[in-house]
Amino acid sequence: MHDRLKRVRRAFLEIQQAICTGLEQEDGSGTFDEDRWSRPEGGGGRSRVLTEGGVFEQAGVNYSRVSGTHLPASATAHRPELAGRSFQAIGVSLVVHPRNPYVPTTHCNIRFFLAEKPGAEPVWWFGGGFDLTPYYAVPEDVISWHQAARDICVPYGEDVYPRYKQWCDEYFYLPHRQEQRGVGGLFFDDLNEWGFERSFEFVRAIGNGFLPAYQAIVQGRKTMPYGERERDFQLYRRGRYVEFNLIYDRGTLFGLQSGGRVASILMSLPPLVKWGYDWQPEPGTPEAQLGSEFLQRRDWLATAKVPPETSLE
Repeated sequence: MHDRLKRVRRAFLEIQQAICTGLEQEDGSGTFDEDRWSRPEGGGGRSRVLTEGGVFEQAGVNYSRVSGTHLPASATAHRPELAGRSFQAIGVSLVVHPRNPYVPTTHCNIRFFLAEKPGAEPVWWFGGGFDLTPYYAVPEDVISWHQAARDICVPYGEDVYPRYKQWCDEYFYLPHRQEQRGVGGLFFDDLNEWGFERSFEFVRAIGNGFLPAYQAIVQGRKTMPYGERERDFQLYRRGRYVEFNLIYDRGTLFGLQSGGRVASILMSLPPLVKWGYDWQPEPGTPEAQLGSEFLQRRDWLATAKVPPETSLE
């Protein structure tokens, strides 16, 4: 199993590097600062953060490899049979907060867990996915995002995309707001039924397929003009992102409970955000359309169900 751990570490570091290189090229002026850290309990990480770029206000792409004598509560709550096992967790997690409100925020994560105890077979699984959180969504952006997600999944079975899309819709949901965080993508966890090699291949496909899917949207939106109205709405909607990550996100909870580096864990939060007391957008505006037409669970690839194009005027 430990030879497999080395392969996962090498592949995840390569994916982190490729994504950082691609985001720097897309940004045109910003560069990633690297911070290597370790933890007394075991392991550490390589955090990379780009701030105040030309396109990306903040982008964090983190690699971590942590280990411990027992899994934290956020993990055993979903897998109680793993209580008392030592663990190793390897992952790449990234969040990109763009400067232009017409460019969506995005998140991607790939991870590998190994849980062991003497006298028992090791338990391992992969997880991950990616999702999109637009401020001013248009159908072609969302469709291209989901088309890319489906294309990644098709070689692994026709049922994979609809199953992992549904999981994403259900996971990235704010119960207290009764709304979706974004327009979805893919989410999966506890993947081991395909065997190690096929599962590992799929996770690499997710990590390598994320950036082209996101760049296709960024390149079409990053030069669009915007003003104070759009910026204010972007900062307001970023508040939903903060609420989800601090209240519900399993990755954030696992990182904090396992003694990870706090600055690296919370790099997912946007640099600027605002809340307004019970603020509601004016009916019929693009801001209102985001909630009424786009932040809905739907089959984005069924063209007959695609809503009318959002007006960006």
